[in-house]
Amino acid sequence: MSDASQDVETGETSPPLADRTFKALEHLLLIIATAMTLAAVVAEVVLVFEKRSVDLADILLMFLYTEVLAMIAIFYTGRGSFFVFPIFIAITALARLIVLQGKDMAPQNVLFEAGAIFLLAIAALIMGRVKSD
Repeated sequence: MSDASQDVETGETSPPLADRTFKALEHLLLIIATAMTLAAVVAEVVLVFEKRSVDLADILLMFLYTEVLAMIAIFYTGRGSFFVFPIFIAITALARLIVLQGKDMAPQNVLFEAGAIFLLAIAALIMGRVKSD
């Protein structure tokens, strides 16, 4: 017996229980991810106010949080390419790593990370231009 039920008047079938359950779990986890991101933003802003200075690392961290929220918004609205935002997050995370540890890192590691950023930027460009069906 099928898990989908059919409406007698319209002839439309409702999604199976498993589909509805996974969609509900997906939305719940996205709400939790949003709440956790907003909590992290508040904690970071409080730390910046306590130390009374803003570093480049703080700004880059805020960009990471902004990109996570944008990725969640894109997922909900369905507008834009959802797969580009994780690439942006990776680029920002690598840039933040270079800024924070650049002085203490071996020069070849900085070059490797810069190369990774370049490859991710090319991937984002390609993914942004690919039309999804």
